Amino acid sequence: MSLNLVQGVPAVVPPSDIGALDVHAHAMPLPLLQRLADRGLADLTEVTAGILRLDPRVSGVGPRAPLPLARSQYDVGVRLSEMDEVGVHRHAVSLPPFLFASTAEDEQLATGVVAQGNEDLATYVADASDRLLGLASVPLGWPGAAEEARRALDDLGMAGIAIGSRGGGRDLDDPINEDLWALLSERRTFVFMHPSGVPDTHRQKDYWLPQLVGYPMETALAVARLVFGGVLERFPLNLCLAHGGGCLPSLRGRLDMGWERKDVARTTTVPPSDFTDRLYYDTAVFSPVLLSRLVEDVGAGHVLLGTDHPFELGDRAPLETVRALGLAEADERRILGGNAVELLGSPVPS
Repeated sequence: MSLNLVQGVPAVVPPSDIGALDVHAHAMPLPLLQRLADRGLADLTEVTAGILRLDPRVSGVGPRAPLPLARSQYDVGVRLSEMDEVGVHRHAVSLPPFLFASTAEDEQLATGVVAQGNEDLATYVADASDRLLGLASVPLGWPGAAEEARRALDDLGMAGIAIGSRGGGRDLDDPINEDLWALLSERRTFVFMHPSGVPDTHRQKDYWLPQLVGYPMETALAVARLVFGGVLERFPLNLCLAHGGGCLPSLRGRLDMGWERKDVARTTTVPPSDFTDRLYYDTAVFSPVLLSRLVEDVGAGHVLLGTDHPFELGDRAPLETVRALGLAEADERRILGGNAVELLGSPVPS
């Protein structure tokens, strides 16, 4: 049996009844967007055309950049219909990275946007609590991150935490985040990491490269800092990486080689691959060959269904993606939902 916390109340959910559970799905509740608009931080004039514009202090992208806003981001009924169409029973829903305020230099702005986002996301998932789970955001890089995580888990009934790849001008291994990692590790909280920036933005200004190339690179950088910074050795997080870990899986050998041959990289008692093999990875890699290799490398027990719904660069046939691998039935069940149920359903009481 497993536990799902909805508004702080535990509900028993048999794993056999869970169906497919997508851990990489996004929502942008309209009340949150309206609050931002009231503060001059969002432009909602093109919502009916599926376009949102956010202040760069919130989004981390250029001013007036058009951001896609599918109706299911704020309409629960549309989301459930789209889930039914592809055979997904449950979504673990998080805000997209451009609502993390991860590049904001104003602490009050960052923490305020995150806190309000969590409250509105909790309301959004409560409208379909049998099928939607909330993954709360935290103000990475600021002193209040651990307290916001605790509030979201205890008071708002969130099922887990979604983090970006940096925040407050600081990387994930910065000491300011230690309290957050300690809390999440102690509680064995499910943590979903989505890149919230890209390296060298100037070289990626064309061809949609920030998402096509920058995000996978950013994930590898962020996790490398967690590894070499000793975070994952001190705090064994239940950490799942978006986009199949981006570039990270193909770098494992190189990271281990650096650990073996460079004193400055010998920061942990075991090689980096020992830590990366303990992490979890979603299925959003968009290649059956690459997904097969990922499952072979880390094992079916460390791969979770993820689609990036409802963005245009998402998996539109997720069950078929997994079933095309020809895995044993037990492994297929693990990836489609079993792993996620175990990770999201066993919170440690405070």
